[in-house]
Amino acid sequence: MSKSFPITRVAFAVFAVIAAISAPVSAPAVTADVALNQGGEIRGELLRENPDKVVVDLGFTLLAIPRSAIATVRTVIPAARETVFNTDLFRESSSAGASGVRELAGKVGSAVVQVNSSLGLGSGFIIHPDGYIITNDHVIAADTKLSVTLFKGEGKDMQKRRYDNVRIVATDGHLDLALLKIENTRGEKFPTVPLGFSETLAQGSPVFAVGSPLGLERTVSSGIVSLRNRNTGTRLLVQTTTQINPGNSGGPLFNMNGEVVGVNNLKIVIIGFEGLGFAIPVDVVKDFLRNRDAYAFDPANPNNGFLYHAPPSAKPVKARAK
Repeated sequence: MSKSFPITRVAFAVFAVIAAISAPVSAPAVTADVALNQGGEIRGELLRENPDKVVVDLGFTLLAIPRSAIATVRTVIPAARETVFNTDLFRESSSAGASGVRELAGKVGSAVVQVNSSLGLGSGFIIHPDGYIITNDHVIAADTKLSVTLFKGEGKDMQKRRYDNVRIVATDGHLDLALLKIENTRGEKFPTVPLGFSETLAQGSPVFAVGSPLGLERTVSSGIVSLRNRNTGTRLLVQTTTQINPGNSGGPLFNMNGEVVGVNNLKIVIIGFEGLGFAIPVDVVKDFLRNRDAYAFDPANPNNGFLYHAPPSAKPVKARAK
């Protein structure tokens, strides 16, 4: 890792924290440029960010830098990884690269879909070229008569397409996630978006959403991450200032590398309060996909993926005569 010195001008103690670092994370290396209050800069692989310190790997040692000595921290996410779809139906790569919202929205927009059910509509996004889609469970509400609308192409060449034969593969009300599949496509391949890593999110990270609020398809809104792990009482969600409105549910929350880092889920509506949107962390989505058999949907038993038979009742024990 490259580094900028001199750091001898910095009046603080830098501590080795090898024992404090948790097990290696499978996320890609994120570079951190740490500007110091008294001048100088440190560059290294970002390992951890806490309210009291930032931990970086300089290649030959690990350093913990107190927040009180830091002016700014700028993170850079690698732009390219190999595009590979695994057995879990998603890929962890991006060919988009770090860019602005305008450019990225044009590149990822064709993989964002509008999901229609008899109860209303929401959003979703395609994760696999065979037509696998992620959305919210509350968007479909176990309705088996679903359709999705997508816009193929880019810019002025976009064409609106509707697909009516959509199957529910897996769903879970507690996680509020659902996996759909467009059926009978005759070998048609669909544009996809990659899944990112929850570990790369930090307070202040810019993000943007694409979806269909109030049925207005291809709507883009942007904001920042307010907190990446807000405890809402039953779940940990990503809190964001990005506008999340009815119809955005199930749509993707993107980072500035064109990767999905959350599934837009809900907003808090209170008079006098704004900017309280929430998304399901992408790591939860990955676990849902890896264990999708446990959430398999059965039209004959929509409340549970599997039909569990009641155990046999115990026969009453007769009292023995003395």
